Amino acid sequence: MTSVKEFRVDEPATADALGRGRFVFTDAYSVFDWGQMPDAIPRKGASLCTMGAFNFELLEAAGIATHYRGVVDPERAAESDDADDAVVPLDRASAPPTEMAIDLTQVPDLPYLGPEEGYDYEAFHAAGAGNYLVPLEVVFRNRVPVGSSLRKRADPGDFGIEGFGGDWPDEPVDLPEPVVEFSTKYEQQDRYLTRSAADRIAGAADVDALESLARDVNRVVTERADEAGFVHEDGKIECLYVDGELRVADVVGTFDENRFSYDGRGISKEVVRQWYKANDPDWVDAVSEAKVAVEGREIDDWRVLCDVEPDPLPDAVVDAVSVMYAAGTNAYTGREWFDVPDIESALETVSNL
Repeated sequence: MTSVKEFRVDEPATADALGRGRFVFTDAYSVFDWGQMPDAIPRKGASLCTMGAFNFELLEAAGIATHYRGVVDPERAAESDDADDAVVPLDRASAPPTEMAIDLTQVPDLPYLGPEEGYDYEAFHAAGAGNYLVPLEVVFRNRVPVGSSLRKRADPGDFGIEGFGGDWPDEPVDLPEPVVEFSTKYEQQDRYLTRSAADRIAGAADVDALESLARDVNRVVTERADEAGFVHEDGKIECLYVDGELRVADVVGTFDENRFSYDGRGISKEVVRQWYKANDPDWVDAVSEAKVAVEGREIDDWRVLCDVEPDPLPDAVVDAVSVMYAAGTNAYTGREWFDVPDIESALETVSNL
């Protein structure tokens, strides 16, 4: 299980063939790589499943290969013992779904050999053969919002952005062209990589093809966001590699994987991150310190070094974020899946927290 969705296997993948399974989206959430936080956000799982399915179907319509097979319709699932009978396209779902049917690839273990040797990607790829989940996240950026990690790693001038005296301003900045970066997927701490390092970690998958696929996904999601009144700021994809082909995997274009804004207000998991920075700084600082302290140790799990637990969100914050996810999904998909206030009202409530 991941921190926010369960993973069910109906037919396991092999070295020669994809398997079949499902994501079960829960109302759990995670920030700062902590894993499951102490409370839950109602409707979040259904919102992410619905929005992710909507985007997968947009990608398929654009000719982009994915691992998506449909969503599990709640009514059909209650009436049938055959799980496949309940899998339908999103527009045939009787209610907001929480389960997504997917093709499965192999996900080998990534051994940690210690501070000197690091992670053993050769062992990962030997076990994955020609059918594996690429151990990278491919990040695309159209804008540099407040809170973006790019602000710590580069200057505006690196992207041809002038007029700020070499410093990032205290507001989002549009990039002249989308930027694509690569980061690790299975290491305990995400690392942004040089292109050559990403190519090595990708194994048989081609890094140029990964970048091209990410740009195609970014284009499709950005176009839909624009149609629905959103600004698509940044996001990521994960990919599987099988029989020499890349397919988009995991989930695409949700408020957890991507950052959006609407009428100048941010709408994504970043809202929760910023709440913790402002209201639980001791825990945020402890997380940062633990991530630094684990470097050079024989273990790679920084969480065992963090002796501060996060506070739960206040009820008012939980309610506001829940409505934000649901109202945003309604607006993005153009269908009233959830009985909640409109997106403008939802974001006004969030901004007043």
